[in-house]
This record gives sequence, C-alpha cells and structure tokens, in this order.
Amino acid sequence: QVQLVESGGGLVQAGGSLRLSCEVSGIIFSMYGMNWHRQAPGKQRELVAGITTSGKTNYADSVKGRFTISRDNAKRTLYLQMSSLKPEDTAVYYCNVDRRNYWGQGTQVTVSS
Repeated sequence: QVQLVESGGGLVQAGGSLRLSCEVSGIIFSMYGMNWHRQAPGKQRELVAGITTSGKTNYADSVKGRFTISRDNAKRTLYLQMSSLKPEDTAVYYCNVDRRNYWGQGTQVTVSS
C-alpha cells in the first residue's frame, strides 16, 4: 500500500519560512519523480514544484526563487523549503508521485499579511 504523509504546514506571517516534508512508503522512492501541488480555496489544484529521480527540479513561475524542492532517498522523504512567503501562498499543499495517482492527505499553509 502506497502512503504519502505530509507535515510541516502551519500559520506564518508574510515574509516567513516553512519547510514541508512528505514521507513516502510502499514504493521504491528513488525510482520516481515527485511533485508538490497546492490548492487554494475556490481555485484549481496547481503544480508548485517537481523533482526527477536524478534531482532535476522545476518550479511554477509564482514560486521561483522562493521555494526549493529536494529529496532524501535514504529517508524516502520529499521536502519543500518555502521562504519569503506571501498571503497568496495560502493553500493546502499536497505531495504526489509523478505520473501516478498517489497523493498525500495535504497539509495546510496559511500566510497572514
């Protein structure tokens, strides 16, 4: 059974930082690309960042230069370091296995102005 468990969300003031984690089990983590998505109230889910098995990364324009995606294959964990947070970053953040319908339950990030 594949499980993805996100953690690290919370309430932070604008300009602050948070680090999200996603622990993965049930698959050979190192063999899959991974993504972070987010969904704000009333909006569609959007891709925030992705990382390939070789560590190549890509980002949505809205988070470039502020967010950093990384992975630790030994710990089977995906990370999202978020800095210079803005109120528009407020959303539920989800990790998912690239090209697979495996998703975590989400973690809420709220940025106050």
